[in-house]
Amino acid sequence: MDRRNFVKATGTLLAGATLAPPVVFSLSESAVAPGRRVLSMNRNWLFSPSVAPGSEAKNFDDSGYRKVVIPHTNLRQAWHSFDEKSYQFVSNYRRHFKVPEGARGQYAFVDFEGAMTASTVWINGAGLGEYKGGYTPFSFELTPYLDFSGDNVLSVNLDSTERSDIPPFGYEIDYLTFGGIYREVWLRIVPGTFIDNVFAKAKDVLGGHPTLDVDCHIQQLGAQPDHLHVQAVLRDGDRVVERSAESLPRSGSPGQHVLTISLANLGAIELWDLQRPKLYTLEVALSNGNQQIDSVTRRIGFRQAQFTDQGFELNGKIVKLRGLDRHQTFPFVGQAMPGRVQRRDAQILRNQLKCNIVRTSHYPQSPHFLDACDELGLLVLEEIPGWQHIGDEAWKTLAIDNVGRMIRRDWNHPSIILWGVRINESKDDHDFYTRTNALAHNLDPTRQTGGIRYFQQSEFLEDVFTMNDFGFPLKPPNHPKYLNTEFVGHTFPTKTIDQVERLTEHTIRHARVHDQLASDPQYAGGIGWCAFDYNTHADFGSGDRICYHGVTDIFREPKPAAGFYKSQCDPAEEIVLEPAFHWARGDASVGFSHAVVCSNCDHLKMYIANDLVAEADPDRKQFPHLRCAPFTMDLRELWHHWGDLRLEGYIGGKLVITKNYSGKGIDAKFMLLPDDTTLIADGADATRVVIRVTDEFGAIRPFANDPVKLDLEGPAEIIGDAPFGLVGGTGAVWIRTKEEPGTVRLTATHPYLGEQRIEITVEPAPPELV
Repeated sequence: MDRRNFVKATGTLLAGATLAPPVVFSLSESAVAPGRRVLSMNRNWLFSPSVAPGSEAKNFDDSGYRKVVIPHTNLRQAWHSFDEKSYQFVSNYRRHFKVPEGARGQYAFVDFEGAMTASTVWINGAGLGEYKGGYTPFSFELTPYLDFSGDNVLSVNLDSTERSDIPPFGYEIDYLTFGGIYREVWLRIVPGTFIDNVFAKAKDVLGGHPTLDVDCHIQQLGAQPDHLHVQAVLRDGDRVVERSAESLPRSGSPGQHVLTISLANLGAIELWDLQRPKLYTLEVALSNGNQQIDSVTRRIGFRQAQFTDQGFELNGKIVKLRGLDRHQTFPFVGQAMPGRVQRRDAQILRNQLKCNIVRTSHYPQSPHFLDACDELGLLVLEEIPGWQHIGDEAWKTLAIDNVGRMIRRDWNHPSIILWGVRINESKDDHDFYTRTNALAHNLDPTRQTGGIRYFQQSEFLEDVFTMNDFGFPLKPPNHPKYLNTEFVGHTFPTKTIDQVERLTEHTIRHARVHDQLASDPQYAGGIGWCAFDYNTHADFGSGDRICYHGVTDIFREPKPAAGFYKSQCDPAEEIVLEPAFHWARGDASVGFSHAVVCSNCDHLKMYIANDLVAEADPDRKQFPHLRCAPFTMDLRELWHHWGDLRLEGYIGGKLVITKNYSGKGIDAKFMLLPDDTTLIADGADATRVVIRVTDEFGAIRPFANDPVKLDLEGPAEIIGDAPFGLVGGTGAVWIRTKEEPGTVRLTATHPYLGEQRIEITVEPAPPELV
């Protein structure tokens, strides 16, 4: 096969499948080295919501296209009650570019981190192939078709329909996938022999002599120079911990070669753990004699993570897993949010909800999100795309390929402790799941595998029995290594505007599951369904295209159940006092008589109108196994007493926290709360701005539903409704930058509570060089 036909063949069906799939770099990795350039191609795309005949041609007239920046959604939506068919169409993206100077004689690839759902790609009118899949990275080689002295044009026909030949589609799924090139795009220029991937495998991290084996995946496309060697350097900041080098055996034919370099004299290394997620930098360089021709950088952590018969162990200590499942979708733009917003979700899960694990339900998620999990000490169960349905053999082949792409992309993340290699809640398929499990173990012998199932009689092929169990009491573990991966969720959907008894019951249902999980070490822990409300199809959810299954709403604003998760942290980290109710006398069926409060204090006092009306210790009768059990207070004899509520939390007899809630029933304050006040002018950077109406003490008024007028000045745009109608007293929009620096001012006007204004500084972004 000649080179031109070889390049075309490797892009057909499974892009890059003939070679090991190239790795797409996350922003935490080095992009510049002698001989290698990885250049952003996220600005200056042209977009058409339809495909015209000839749009793949280099000289096609695209003057009528709209200029867009990646991440991009093919159609912005309302936050609920929209028709998912509206974004299911085939669109065309085009990108003009010039090849950087000095690239002649090297090899050029275009790397897509994610495009939903099937991407057919051309360069200068030459077809490169179709990639089927929206959640995993793919690449095409451009070299034979490039004009090194003139204009080049990438053209992408993006099919965002729910095609039955592509996972997760084929039957029905309880979430929406949306459309668009929603993750970053890169132009990668490398020498004829280059570093395709690096896998760092730590050994004996708990012993006296930890070591690091570095598998260097070297791709050879052209003639190999005579004197190639590979060096690996481990750094802690600027300090070199250890370095070692090996010669690359000469090969006369193109292909991929794996060279393992051992770093044996590391000395005392600091472990990556939940409280101190220590990260090191690994640099791998490829040299020809004294000339470095390629290099890459990875962040890694040293930790020992394993599921045992006594539960999950991290660095030799049992950790009861407590977390939530996450969909990576957002209001208005679906999945097309930039790195800053993806990282914010990890911060919410770890710092606000105090989770120690997240499951990437039901697909590999943003590299930015995983980078943040590494930095924050948030463990991850990552799984392949799918939901209940298993397709034909071609479909299965794509799913198996997804296993490989997921693992190769993410195997250096210390936060990832388990690969999910089974289609969520699918029936058994011995041959299929034998293959997915074997591939995962072959690629990554350092991690265990799991497969999310819904029946305990399922054939157990993986290392950990991962089980969705929505009943209560939970089923007892039927395997020594057992992890609950979904509960509550659809069995008790709850909205922020629901009546107080439902909000309290929602909280109790999460608490009682975790209490049972704490009762038996055979339960490694539990991952509740789910973190955030999410968009879904018409045959799921509450009738407005939303599943209200989260402990926060779709804007990431907390429901009372979020307070339970938050309350499970150590008081040394944060003292928590969160009522599972809003303060109202008559929202319960027969007056407010039963108070549930989530706290990590050991004693509570409740005051109404400054009178002490109740004291309580943790409710060990209902929650005997939780370290920080919720408090319950019976107020039936106090229904006639009303006024402001004051809750006091005590630890060891000392008052450590106080919260107040108004009894007036008045919307008193109006707040505008940005997550960030500095952004980058790259046309994609964004931040959430929360809008709230509260009482005079800052507690959200759950029935405030006023329209808030929004006015924006400066180089940015509003992602969201303007005016914005509050839901449950709160909500959010996102501010997305344009491509020029300056000051952004957002003014929000409430019909009765006046104006609030914020300023955001938009700093210059580095120019794109291609």
